[in-house]
Amino acid sequence: MSKELKVALVTGGNRGIGYELVKQLAMKNFKVILSSRNPETGHKAAKNLKESNLDVTHVVMDVDNQESIHQAAVEINEKYGRLDVLINNAGVYLEESKKLVAVDHSILERTMTTNFFGAFHVIRSFIPLMEKQGYGRIINVSSEYGAMSEMSYSGEGAYKLSKLALNGLTRLIAAEIKGDIKINAVDPGWVSSDMGGPSAPRTSRQAAESILWLATIGPEGPNGEFFRDGKQISW
Repeated sequence: MSKELKVALVTGGNRGIGYELVKQLAMKNFKVILSSRNPETGHKAAKNLKESNLDVTHVVMDVDNQESIHQAAVEINEKYGRLDVLINNAGVYLEESKKLVAVDHSILERTMTTNFFGAFHVIRSFIPLMEKQGYGRIINVSSEYGAMSEMSYSGEGAYKLSKLALNGLTRLIAAEIKGDIKINAVDPGWVSSDMGGPSAPRTSRQAAESILWLATIGPEGPNGEFFRDGKQISW
């Protein structure tokens, strides 16, 4: 494969923001790997984009399953030998607006498993491909609910905690990595999607803009920061 062609992986890329990110990256001449836990929906999404002459492939990867992540990493390494951009987009919102102590423990565990541990294991499995070439861009799709200031207000406890942990992971990994590898977090805003609902004011395309910017920043770009609409916001 040509060294000029950059490879991007988007988790949860079969719908919503993830699907838009896959499309926009492919339109910017990336080789894009769309990951989904469901083989059928993932294959269908990738097929739709390929019919528009976009360079998109599909890999099955369940971010709740470490073995699934490992197998996807092996497959991508064998096929491409590199990864330039990783977007941790897969996430869940499972609760009603309850106090954290009132949330069923299974909901808290499932939320943390996907939103935090899923992103952690994906990063841990794929960052060696970036370290091998000394280059990479990692974007964690977070939420304003993960800001420390939001911890002063009750409600959405499991979701808030998972995104707070994801933000902390972003800063810690940024402090540990070497070379031209950058990791940042993005709040996409309230987006009209399966998670956000039909009344949300933002489109997936609007949400994708600042994520795409961070996917293509140069060596002077930010690292370990939190953004919305291209502007840095407080943790």
